[in-house]
This record gives sequence, structure tokens and C-alpha cells, in this order.
Amino acid sequence: MADIQQIKELRQETGVSMMKCKKALEEANGNVEEAKKLLREWGQKLAGKRSDKEVGEGVISSYVHTDKKTGAIVDLRCETDFVAKGEDFQKLAHEICLQIVATDPKYLNEDDIPEGDLKEEKKIIISQMEDSDDAKKPEQVKEKIVEGKMKKFMEARVLLNQRWVKDDSKTIQDLINEYVAKIGESIEIKRFTRYQI
Repeated sequence: MADIQQIKELRQETGVSMMKCKKALEEANGNVEEAKKLLREWGQKLAGKRSDKEVGEGVISSYVHTDKKTGAIVDLRCETDFVAKGEDFQKLAHEICLQIVATDPKYLNEDDIPEGDLKEEKKIIISQMEDSDDAKKPEQVKEKIVEGKMKKFMEARVLLNQRWVKDDSKTIQDLINEYVAKIGESIEIKRFTRYQI
């Protein structure tokens, strides 16, 4: 049985309803970290269920770094104007802008990467392996190394795959899924742009 103080703290930290926090704490036997993981998983499930909903509302958010040389604009969408005007949604848009300025992603998701860019990256990785000790390893091992390096490439260059700069236990997709669970609407980044002098 989860105690009321734990439920309140989890609610305050995640913004998820008291009932969901209570359920997550009960399933996690009072372990707050496990309850947070459960809420994230449920958020992902909710995101999956809501992904067919029309995201016709949203905001254009921007951020310019204090050096006045780097900035970002993001087009973040949701289902209703009510949610788009809400503090939580605005906060998420701001966090995504900060992420873009800090990490300079090139693509929104993996599907946005042109086939030519993927082939070029793979070619570079294979070329680097030939000039290292990895060249002597068996083919299956080399394939695993290439696979691992391609995954790292995706994590570095694809916004939704990137680790959130404020909490590297979450990807940007995880962060969005948490807000989907909290807000109860589909959320989608339509496009983004980063500027740098």
C-alpha cells in the first residue's frame, strides 16, 4: 500500500494524476524509482494509443542562447488549443528548444535520415575500423561493432533518440511520452530549426 506522502511527491514530480501515481506505487511495492519507470512505460503505451489522433493545434516556440549566437525554433503540436496554451505544453516546447540548441540534432526521427547519409556514415565507420585493431576481428564481431556505432550515430544526430540534456536516463521521445501521459493528448514535433553564428 502506497502512503499518501509518496503519492503526493510522485504527483508533484511527474504531474501525473493521483490515481495513476497510487497505482504505480502499489505495483512497484512503494519503490518510487520503479513507479517512475512504470509511469514512463504507461506513457509510452498511452502515446501509442493516441498516435492516431489529429494534432492540429500547438505552438511555435523559440529559444536564443545567452551568447546571442545560437538559437532554435520548434513547431510542437497537440490535439487541442486548450492544451497548447497550457503551462506544461509550453514548458515541453521550451525544453525541446533548449535540447536543440545544446545538441545540434540533424534529423527529427530515423525515417528522416536520407539513405545516402546512412550509407556514407556506415562507409566511414568501416573505413575507420580498417585502420584499427578491429580489422583483425571476425566478421560477426565487426558487424556488431558497426551496428553499435550506427546506433550511437542515431543517438547523437536524431532528436527523438537523443538523451535529454537535463536527465540522460531519458530520451527526448521518453520525455514527450511522459507529457502525453500527463496531458492526455498526442504530442508531436512537426519540425525544428537551429541557428548558429
